[in-house]
Amino acid sequence: MRRKRFVLRVTEEQRKELSKWATSRTLPAGDVFRARLILALADGQSYSQIMMSLQTTAPTISRWKSRFKEEGLAGLDPRHKGSQPRVADAQAQARIARKTQQKPSDGATHWSCRKMAEVLGLSKSTVQRVWAQTRLKPHRLDRYMASNDPDFEKKAADIIGLYMKPPQHAAVFCVDEKTAIQALDRLDPVLPLSPGRAERHGFEYYRHGTLSLYAALDVKSGVVHGMTAARHTAKDFIAFLEGLVERARWAREIHVVLDNLSAHKTKDVERFLEEHPQVKFHFTPTYSSWLNQVELWFGKIQRDVIARGVFTSVADLGNKIRKYIRAYAKSARPFRWTYTDPTRRIRTNKIAGTVH
Repeated sequence: MRRKRFVLRVTEEQRKELSKWATSRTLPAGDVFRARLILALADGQSYSQIMMSLQTTAPTISRWKSRFKEEGLAGLDPRHKGSQPRVADAQAQARIARKTQQKPSDGATHWSCRKMAEVLGLSKSTVQRVWAQTRLKPHRLDRYMASNDPDFEKKAADIIGLYMKPPQHAAVFCVDEKTAIQALDRLDPVLPLSPGRAERHGFEYYRHGTLSLYAALDVKSGVVHGMTAARHTAKDFIAFLEGLVERARWAREIHVVLDNLSAHKTKDVERFLEEHPQVKFHFTPTYSSWLNQVELWFGKIQRDVIARGVFTSVADLGNKIRKYIRAYAKSARPFRWTYTDPTRRIRTNKIAGTVH
């Protein structure tokens, strides 16, 4: 006579909850395993079937079956909760935080978790946890540049005003030069990317020469006007300005945002401004190139064209830069210039001239 297979009784509510556990992607793996085991017993599967599908043993099945029969879902909780994470006491945390803000005695510039642990007689995991809790990151370094311009607030407000509310019937250009762009040619062939492998360039290169790029970003449209030149002189700068004046013949005023380079303040440039009274210069404060929007575009062309480019000559470099400028004009968009907190004024730190 064939023996009747045992079927574990499970209520509808219990089955619904166990089904959630069994398909969960966030619960601990042990909870998912026990829910699948009980559901398999409730579906009438044999021990051998469960042992094969869940890769477990008969004693394990028997243990969780009996616990479920006695306590229901509560019986599926693991008896051993695991060790509690070790937490450094307040004194150890203070020692780590204080030591982290001091220089290592071996001449190194900053601490590593292992070096700190060795000096204080703690484990590296303890040091890591305390650093995470106190948000100390000795391996990180941020740089800053403080403007020492006494007229910083006045100049910054003037330029940001042009971005946010330009005068009517006026053109606003952000102008700058990217100098000494190298036409680098690789001596070894470039190996293209493939699945699991990045594009590879040979280490050796040949430099054909350099050129300079004059660029003017139209604040209203985002379009960039560019001119390449072999040298970086006031004469080339004036030639570039004359091209801008020609493009903006419709404008009653032409406002140009630019930095304090000496080539922007020569007598020839002053003569040009006298001959073109509609052109008005707005100089950024010292060490404040971030106020010039064309710097954002320079970063883009550096990433897209120059940094990984292979150029067979200076002429090839110029052609690829001009090609990029023409393509960029088709999809150009103006940069959105906003205050994070419009209620606060721009002001400078009395000591270093930093922005607040």
